[in-house]
Amino acid sequence: MKPLLPSLLALTLLLSSCSTTKRIEALKPEPGNTTDVVYQTSTSFINLPVTIAVADIETQLNKLLTGLIYEDKAIDDDNIAMKVWKTAPIKFTEVNGKLQSVVPIKINAKVRYGTSALGVDLHDTREFDLDAVITFNSKVGLSNWKMTTDTNIQSLEWKESPTVTIAGQKVAITYLINPAIKIFRSRIENTLDKAISESVDFKPQVLAALEKVSTPFLTSEQYETWFKVVPVELYVTDAVLSKKQITMAMGLKCTMETTVGQQPKSNFKKENVVLKAVNKMPEKVSAVVAAVSTYESASRIVTKNFQGQEFGDGKRKVTVQKVDMWSKDNKMIIALDMTGSINGTIYLLGYPNYNAVTKEIYFDQMDYVLNTKSVLLKTANWLASGIILKKIQESCRYSIKENLEDGKKNMQPYLNNYSPTPGIFINGKLDDFVFDKIELTDNAIIAFIKGSGNIDLKVDGMK
Repeated sequence: MKPLLPSLLALTLLLSSCSTTKRIEALKPEPGNTTDVVYQTSTSFINLPVTIAVADIETQLNKLLTGLIYEDKAIDDDNIAMKVWKTAPIKFTEVNGKLQSVVPIKINAKVRYGTSALGVDLHDTREFDLDAVITFNSKVGLSNWKMTTDTNIQSLEWKESPTVTIAGQKVAITYLINPAIKIFRSRIENTLDKAISESVDFKPQVLAALEKVSTPFLTSEQYETWFKVVPVELYVTDAVLSKKQITMAMGLKCTMETTVGQQPKSNFKKENVVLKAVNKMPEKVSAVVAAVSTYESASRIVTKNFQGQEFGDGKRKVTVQKVDMWSKDNKMIIALDMTGSINGTIYLLGYPNYNAVTKEIYFDQMDYVLNTKSVLLKTANWLASGIILKKIQESCRYSIKENLEDGKKNMQPYLNNYSPTPGIFINGKLDDFVFDKIELTDNAIIAFIKGSGNIDLKVDGMK
């Protein structure tokens, strides 16, 4: 009979253990089955005042306009054939809102002179090399990504009067040369306009800058947060010349979003960006940022909140090992895997909300899912109490304060003389973001945050 005593003691301990640790088998609320994060985006507007230094235009024009700039081979129409070269760099200045350009030139001219009498033509042809300086005035505009000019010759100054030697005497032929200048002036004006247009095409630089800005970048490693801008439309006002620079107001209509988790793809397509002319641009940046938290990433963050915590009273305690989250009927389902006095999974239901002071996403009006509550009432009324639920609710939250601050902090290098491409510099300032609204999708929580500020883009040192 003695061996029976240890067996009874073991059975008693086993029964005692079974009475203190209970297993919950609750019905799981099914989530939606959409795999993509789909939500209604809000558009933002970024004002980008663009400045281009006149010195940069001068540099680009001198690169493009070199050597022979005009040639007229026909002599029979006006008794003169002519070639014109640029002999020194073109110099630009700003005079009363117009672009004044001074062009040193060399002219090689073949002039036919003589008389016709008694049916006999007595003509001779002489060749001359002439030096002059032409001054142009150009009205500045903007069309199809390019700077446009309407150029007119203001003056022509000969370094010495054009002459030809006849019978040992120098004879001034300015009366022949100047009319010829009038004939080709429209052509040289058009040549200068075309050269300026070709040299000041800022489309490649602006699109390259937009493509760079549109590339998602990591704003917080801790929260695995990414930020990206998606351009929609680009607006621009007419160009104005003042104080040795050309300014124009450019505006970018775009969407902004912050995503949590894996790096999002860039969907920027430069061929779809169209430049639209407008009369006026707002001065402030109006930004609506979509902070996207997938349920997977939010669950991972909330799980960390429960680490090292026990819930209960006395000897009856549970520990949350893992948190899973999803949405159902515009509400949040929070699944808590527990061990301790109760093993299994309980399901909570709540509405996502935002605390503007702490900048946290939390879940309001939280309660147990009904079928879970009925199980708890049968197994552990103490866990179903409002006191423990409130303590659990305090951990069912996650802050977006740091990733917003980190996002703003990490965006500062992009707003402090940032040069995405050579010759393009971006500066700006962002104000604090404020909460707008929350939307739920089948696999993400979207917190829309509004912000404002100003940004300017400068073209300086074009390549």
